[in-house]
Amino acid sequence: MTRQTRPVEHRQFRFRPPPGSTEVLLVRHGESAPAREGQPFPLVGGHGDPPLSPEGRWQAEQLGMRLAGERVDAIYVTTLRRTVETAQPLAERLGVRPLVEPDLREVYLGEWEGGMLRFMAARRDPRFVAAMDAEEWGLIPGAETNDQLRARVMPALDRIARAHPDGRVVVVAHGGVIGCALASATGSRPFAFAGSDNGSISHLVAVGDRWVLRRFNDTGHLAGELSVAGEPPT
Repeated sequence: MTRQTRPVEHRQFRFRPPPGSTEVLLVRHGESAPAREGQPFPLVGGHGDPPLSPEGRWQAEQLGMRLAGERVDAIYVTTLRRTVETAQPLAERLGVRPLVEPDLREVYLGEWEGGMLRFMAARRDPRFVAAMDAEEWGLIPGAETNDQLRARVMPALDRIARAHPDGRVVVVAHGGVIGCALASATGSRPFAFAGSDNGSISHLVAVGDRWVLRRFNDTGHLAGELSVAGEPPT
């Protein structure tokens, strides 16, 4: 009688970050205060700097609860307060002091800073429509171009990744920046990842000089909120 042997089998591959790689959890800040006609947002370095709205503060709390049980080696924010306020609940839970990366501030909107972009979008201003159709920020009067945005965003993310080999970091940034980073990482059209939700998590893995996209616009911690229609990253 011969012993029956089990057939050789192989389970489906499950992604694991390669040795030396860095996981970057890109978080879009919580919803910021509404723009009100005649009351432009204060500017910091030329960029509109609204605080979080009550909804945004709730989103920040939910984010903190979602990631509190994860290993997080560092938290990064930008020079704008909406990212700092979004990171605060998580930073307090983990006892981590956020680091500031100025080059991950939002795309500069030129003459439409301080909340004006929202009014132009609501009015369907022809210049806004042209910029969205062409997927080019530089068509907004005085705004930063896609190339200029990419030239500061990707080196900043590279610096962060190199500083944390075999680590995982949370980077709280902005819709335009996240869209730029994911488009650059995947080689997609410029606005393919525009309009990530406030408080959402996108997941990149830096493997040497290569970026791998693992997740986009995860909102599972936001009471099941699910976007079905993309919006401009305002």
